[in-house]
Amino acid sequence: MTFTANEIRKALNDGEICAFYQPLYDTVTSKIKSSEALARWIKPDGSVISPFFFIPVAEESDLIMDIDWYIVELVCKTLVKQEGSSRHRISINFSRRHIYEENFTEKLSAIVDSYELSHKLIEIEITESAMVNDAQKILEWINAARSAGFRIAIDDFGSGLSSLQFVKDVPADVLKIDKSLLSQNCENEKERIVLESIFNFAHRLHMRTVAEGVETKEQLAFLRTCGCERIQGYIFAKPMPEADYVAICRLDKNAEEPADILQLQSPASAVNLLMGVIFRRYPLVIFSNLTRNSFYMMAYQNFTSTSCPSAGVFDELIMHGAETMYPDDKEAFATTFDRENLIRDYEKGKSEVRLVTRQLGDDGVYRRVETTVYYVKSDSSDDLLTITLCDNLPDK
Repeated sequence: MTFTANEIRKALNDGEICAFYQPLYDTVTSKIKSSEALARWIKPDGSVISPFFFIPVAEESDLIMDIDWYIVELVCKTLVKQEGSSRHRISINFSRRHIYEENFTEKLSAIVDSYELSHKLIEIEITESAMVNDAQKILEWINAARSAGFRIAIDDFGSGLSSLQFVKDVPADVLKIDKSLLSQNCENEKERIVLESIFNFAHRLHMRTVAEGVETKEQLAFLRTCGCERIQGYIFAKPMPEADYVAICRLDKNAEEPADILQLQSPASAVNLLMGVIFRRYPLVIFSNLTRNSFYMMAYQNFTSTSCPSAGVFDELIMHGAETMYPDDKEAFATTFDRENLIRDYEKGKSEVRLVTRQLGDDGVYRRVETTVYYVKSDSSDDLLTITLCDNLPDK
């Protein structure tokens, strides 16, 4: 499917180009916080053309600038339709061609002002590829826009030759991590280390972080443990027409989740070091939310059995664990760590629950395993949370 610049220009003039909105949600609360405006081409027959098929063509000329300014107008009209708490910031992608556009900031300000909107409601998204040819020029462009009250977001970080120099030099407010860094579903140790490092340096630079392309509960679970503030992806919402977006903003309801895993903020560096020691001592560490019946595997190294899922429903985790126990230990394990029983034990004042069982290893041999569930409290959640430490014991 290919289109010419003239066909795209005609579609723009005929009002066939429109803005779809993909919401961004708070990682912990699942509440909508902002959105990204994305160009879509809706043909007269109702079919929707992805920007993949027409934006690259438009990028070859100043046609892309006309599309960008048209999207700005649509975004402002959408914001006007919203009121009070339902009005959230909207980010807009701008082509690098705008860097050389005279009076860009003045023009953007004039449009936003004509709708009597705050400049803080508009976020300008740029990619690091824009820095390739004229770094000084784009820095001046960004500084001018930021001085006028517009927020700046670095988009698609990690999609190409990501440069820390770029992040260091650009006075941006938001760092959007490209979905390619979540490709291994956050189960790969190297991937987790890279992501944790990105979130850490972004926070040190006082930048808000957004994870793009989040699609699975495993990705969501991991991102909740390392301080990522915003989530954008199909797990919560796909890009949608204006009417649908305005409607969900007015409802102001939490996004529906496949299974809430944990509501924890990123730990401080000292806590990270402590966790490193714990991971060395205990081959299996599990974070669980008993209230929401969910869990996330934090460490899984050299344990007796490695067939356990990395994230999911807590009740299913216990059923799976019971099946790997020695026949005489199955009932004790299932009863001790039954979710309702754990909740009752907590209500009775217990701070931990401990049990030693015999578990079948991947090599077909039963070994003694000590499982300890510790009840913990998080300032960011009223849910009943636990940390489970599992250890292989020496044979008697």
